[in-house]
Amino acid sequence: MGPDIPVLETPRLRLRGHRLSDFDASAAMWADEAVVRHILGRPSSHEESWSRFLRYVGHWVTLGFGYWLVETRAGDFVGEVGFADYRRAIDPPQTGLPEAGWVLCRAMQGQGLATEAVGRMHDWASGRREFGRTFCFIEPAHEASIRVAQKAGYGAPVSGTYDGQPALLMFRG
Repeated sequence: MGPDIPVLETPRLRLRGHRLSDFDASAAMWADEAVVRHILGRPSSHEESWSRFLRYVGHWVTLGFGYWLVETRAGDFVGEVGFADYRRAIDPPQTGLPEAGWVLCRAMQGQGLATEAVGRMHDWASGRREFGRTFCFIEPAHEASIRVAQKAGYGAPVSGTYDGQPALLMFRG
């Protein structure tokens, strides 16, 4: 029996838990250099995508929150959004704060879908004690993602580093 992951809907989207049958679409998205250029800087291997996919499920089982698969109301794969506790070695440290994140496949970018999905996940988190304050971190050159963060209420940017690279940390709450 898997974790009880809430299904969230917007006028155009459905956010739901990942299923094994979703892996190929997720792995293809993470292997697309255009998608990951500002996230990882390089495409993910099949093995790395599999580990990430399992972390998504593990977050829900262990922490009661995690990432949703995002699909259109017709069932087309859009991407993934959610909250995580990756315990990253970010400077400055953000221990104990849920980290918000989002990624959309190339064909679904530029349509306002990230803003819609990220807004809905924050609606879900609203009023939950562990989400009183959240953060996201973004490569400073990733202007589209910075706009999504700002629309979701993230501000108070702080320059930082992750894995030796510059990062922009933004906070909500």
